[in-house]
Amino acid sequence: MTAKPCKVCNCSRLKCFGLAVSSLDQLKTKGRETLGFTPDSSVSVVLEDDGTIVEDEIYFLCLPSNTKFMLLGANEVWTPAKRFDGGTAWLRSETLDMETDAVDGGRDAWCVLADQLRQDLASIILMSEADLQSLVDVPCADLAPVLGFSEKKSQELQDTLQRVLDLREEERQSKELLQLYLKVVEKEEGQVLQQIGENALDEVDGKEVESAAGFCSRVLLVLKGRTSPETRLSNEELQMVLQEEVEVLMEALGWNRERTVVLVQACEGELNKRLQQIQALQSLSARSQPKKEGTQAKRRK
Repeated sequence: MTAKPCKVCNCSRLKCFGLAVSSLDQLKTKGRETLGFTPDSSVSVVLEDDGTIVEDEIYFLCLPSNTKFMLLGANEVWTPAKRFDGGTAWLRSETLDMETDAVDGGRDAWCVLADQLRQDLASIILMSEADLQSLVDVPCADLAPVLGFSEKKSQELQDTLQRVLDLREEERQSKELLQLYLKVVEKEEGQVLQQIGENALDEVDGKEVESAAGFCSRVLLVLKGRTSPETRLSNEELQMVLQEEVEVLMEALGWNRERTVVLVQACEGELNKRLQQIQALQSLSARSQPKKEGTQAKRRK
């Protein structure tokens, strides 16, 4: 694998060295050696500029060359670089290897980001929301010459960056809503457990429970939940529900036919959706495999 040039510094940023590594593990090994860590010390890797944790090999390989990393010891945490004198001088001393970065520090931050985009537009996916916002806020007339684009094309790029920001915000809100939903579901399940109690399960005839393919008490309680119970069941439990006669489920749950049929249809839809997702993933995996083999063959040549 081809070695990639990068930079690594310690927590205080007083030490910084240039390295050429081909993997995340190699970065940790060489970083420990050059920064003075003991060989057996536990270290973590973050991006020096914003503290993003780097622990995935694929993410590491996607980062551009000359990315600056920080190695943190067991009791160390990332902090932003401190400045004084209105942001014109660094509050830390630099090694000779950092002098180039000091020159870049004199430029506006958005200029550095624009240079990255000019070299590789795909670097958008690695930029933080603050970076994207700084590029969106720059006047189009100032951004265009740095990118080497026309003002119209620069405006289209800024519109694209804004859409990326909007999508990230929607994803964040969706995650928050999902977490809230799961908390509500857990609370409702707890209320169902309190209302039904252990004695409530004794009211279900033992023979009927056996005829319902051995439904455990948890499955029955989940099915009696008020909010999308099918999403709380495993694939195996969904199949158990679908294998049973509607009449058996009616008696086990104490419901009428209409309500029971609606539940069975919901379980069937949920299971089909999961199977489609699995098939889609398998299809993507099958399509990507030949490409990987082709890429490896080219590299060997």
